Amino acid sequence: WASDPTGNGYKGGDLWGVAENLDYLQDLGVNAIYFTPIFQSASNHRYHTHDYYQVDPLLGGNQAFADLLEAAHQRGIKVVLDGVFNHASRGFFFFNDILENGPSSPWLDWFKVEGWPLSAYDGAKSANYESWYDNRALPEFNHDNPQAREYIMQVAEYWLRQGIDGWRLDVPFDVKAEGFWQEFRQRVKAINPEAYIVGEIWTDARQWLDGTQFDGVMNYLFTGPALAFTAKERVVMSLVEQPAYFPYPALDAQGYAQAIEVLLALYPWEIQLTQLNLLSSHDIARALTVISDDQSSFELAVLLQLTFPGAPSIYYGDEVGLAGAHDPDCRRSFPAEENWNQPLLTLHKELIALRHTHPALRTGMYQTLAAEGELYVFARHHEKETLVVVVNAAETPGQIALSNLMEADLIQKTMILWGQGSITEDTQQIVVPARSGMIIGMAN
Repeated sequence: WASDPTGNGYKGGDLWGVAENLDYLQDLGVNAIYFTPIFQSASNHRYHTHDYYQVDPLLGGNQAFADLLEAAHQRGIKVVLDGVFNHASRGFFFFNDILENGPSSPWLDWFKVEGWPLSAYDGAKSANYESWYDNRALPEFNHDNPQAREYIMQVAEYWLRQGIDGWRLDVPFDVKAEGFWQEFRQRVKAINPEAYIVGEIWTDARQWLDGTQFDGVMNYLFTGPALAFTAKERVVMSLVEQPAYFPYPALDAQGYAQAIEVLLALYPWEIQLTQLNLLSSHDIARALTVISDDQSSFELAVLLQLTFPGAPSIYYGDEVGLAGAHDPDCRRSFPAEENWNQPLLTLHKELIALRHTHPALRTGMYQTLAAEGELYVFARHHEKETLVVVVNAAETPGQIALSNLMEADLIQKTMILWGQGSITEDTQQIVVPARSGMIIGMAN
């Protein structure tokens, strides 16, 4: 369990184990789980799908997933699955039939075959069929083929009918067939109008967030600036150049404010609230390792993440200090409790609880109030309350006058909800220790 992960080793964790730890997730404040692929596969990460209708037996099979889904729903926890619909695998029945029967296969046009005989394994020869990034283990679907297209739609519908709460879509930008994701949305929402559709888009996602395709995307446009501001030169460049999500160059408060204003101007407000905001994922090195294991930088980034518009997404183990460099190292096993970073876990619990308690942190409008040196201050405005978040990324204490941030009648209503800072009674200055933050609340 504690050995380093490899590209083809299996750790032995399963869905029964997740079900047994729902108490932990609920206590943390989690109300949704996104699983990377769980369907039958011959790869440990399961992006090489063999059967879209079978949960991998190594994970406990369909029965384990059904029981987990029921247990999660009993606790009010949603479950989102990973839809790998751009490509399948050599072991996928319909492609395997082509390997066995050649041009006679009735599923020939489900894929993009360019020549014979297919070279599915011999690296000395060209693969002669289209595969994802020329990885012959991942033959790409021909999404213009009506039967292949219908098959994928029915897979999506099937698992929604089993009770899942949404789909995370793998590399959806590689699906070029006209109208594919529009039809996908229509059919998903016809079964569950509240189902969440989130796409793996790393850059400007406006073309997919036009209201006819995805609800949100994995918001790497937040990840980069958040780490660049909180960690600055602590970012290990060799860990972030590929894939490029740009937690560099270092940003001061003004630079971060500008990056966030650009991001918030990209999409309508309703769409900002559906973005999946992350600091780590299975595709990038873990944030704590990226920022040279600097805990104060990570704590500041978590504060920004859990107070930002959208859905905060915590990569398993980040909340207890799990480290990890490039894939597969970022997929280490969850550590034993005696190895948990308890201050980080407490930080996550406190900020998640505040987010659940205060509507302003979930749906309140976002306004930058100050960006001076390394001190960044913003507000989340709700009809019943306003919360002000102060982040000091400097190596020295910071302070700012309340009168610079809010109207005089609101100053008397302020109280510190979280953090190490203070408000001086005589001068009404907010004082924030070095490398720390605070949240101030006030009734409107």
